[in-house]
Amino acid sequence: MQKKNNKGVIVLVNKWDIVKNKNDQAIENYKSSIYDKTAPYVDFKIIFISSLNKQRIYNAIDETQKIYHKLSKKIPTSELNDFLLKKIESTPPPSYKGKRVKIKYITKLPTKATSFAFFCNLPQYIKEGYKRYLENQIRKKYDFTGIPINIYIRKK
Repeated sequence: MQKKNNKGVIVLVNKWDIVKNKNDQAIENYKSSIYDKTAPYVDFKIIFISSLNKQRIYNAIDETQKIYHKLSKKIPTSELNDFLLKKIESTPPPSYKGKRVKIKYITKLPTKATSFAFFCNLPQYIKEGYKRYLENQIRKKYDFTGIPINIYIRKK
């Protein structure tokens, strides 16, 4: 998933009609192979289709519409803060050189890309690992599968 383009992602695997052994194990093997090649971005849906037989074509269209709606999803700031500040309190950012980072406020930015701004006292001390933690919490709660999320840490 490319964050620089800020587009939703669905992977369609075509020619599924010519695969001989179409069992659950084969599907899982194909999915594992695709996820291995796209790591660390593995939060997207994979749909196995056959354009010749029109197999799962409508599923792909439905999923595309879901992605579009997720890209324009609005989240109230109060709801976002209620949820994420509890998560941050239970798993705070690691302290750096004895200084503790306090995240005070979170908001979803009104941009085309799905972006969140976290306001804190020492933004320079929040590392990529903690940003991924915050992103994963947002993904789980608000179902942003297939959507790139931008996390910005700002000084309050």
